Amino acid sequence: MLKKHSRSCPVSGIDIDATIAHVKQQLEADKTVTPALKLAIETLVMLIMNLTNRMGMNSKNSSKPPSTDNDSDKKKNSKNNGKPGGQKGHIGSTLKQIDKPDVVEVLKLDKRKLPKGHYKEVGIEKRQVFDIEFKTIITEYQAQILEDEQGKRYTAAFPKQVTQAAQYGEGVKAHAVYLSQYQLLPYDRIREYFADQLQLPISAGTLVNFNAQAAKLIQDLGALNVIKS
Repeated sequence: MLKKHSRSCPVSGIDIDATIAHVKQQLEADKTVTPALKLAIETLVMLIMNLTNRMGMNSKNSSKPPSTDNDSDKKKNSKNNGKPGGQKGHIGSTLKQIDKPDVVEVLKLDKRKLPKGHYKEVGIEKRQVFDIEFKTIITEYQAQILEDEQGKRYTAAFPKQVTQAAQYGEGVKAHAVYLSQYQLLPYDRIREYFADQLQLPISAGTLVNFNAQAAKLIQDLGALNVIKS
C-alpha cells in the first residue's frame, strides 16, 4: 500500500519545504515584484504543496470515486455518520460586514409616503452584499517614440514581461494553472470557462504551454535554492 509522503521529502533532489520558504522570503524582500507576478508565484507555491501531497488523495479531497479509497479513509469518513452540515470540531465561516466596502448605495425614504409631520435623520441601517465580478482587464502600454534631426528614432522600453503586440498576463496564466493543477479541471472545461465568463479566447494548447511554463519556473526555483544552499 502506498504511503502518504510528507512535503519535507526531497523530490528529484529538491527539498520542497526549503524551496517554498526561500521563495516566500524572496517575495517579501523584493519590492520590485509586480502584484500579478507575485500572484502567479504564490499560486505555483500552492500547487507545489498540492502536488507533493497528491499521493494522499481520496474521494473527499479529489475527483477520485469513493470505491478507490483505502480502508483507513473509509473508516475516517464513516465517523461523520452521514450527518449534514458542519461536523463536531469543524470551524465554520460566517460573513461579517467590513468597514470600507467597494460600493456604497444610499437609500432615501420617499417622504411623500410618510404620515404628515416633521422628521429628522437619526441614523442609518447597513446591509452588505458580497458578490463577485468576472471581467477581463486589458492594459495597453504606449511607448513614446522620439525622432532626432537625422531621422533616427528612439522608442521607450516596454516592461520586460511585455514582449508581444497582444499577450496573456501573469494573472491569467496563474489562474489557468490553478484550475488545471489544483482543481483538476480538464483543458476543455477551462477553455470554456475563460470564453464564457471572461470572453477571453484561450486554446487547449495554450493552457498546456501555461502548465509547461509553470513547471519550468518551479524547476528553476528549485535549482536556484540548491545552488544557494
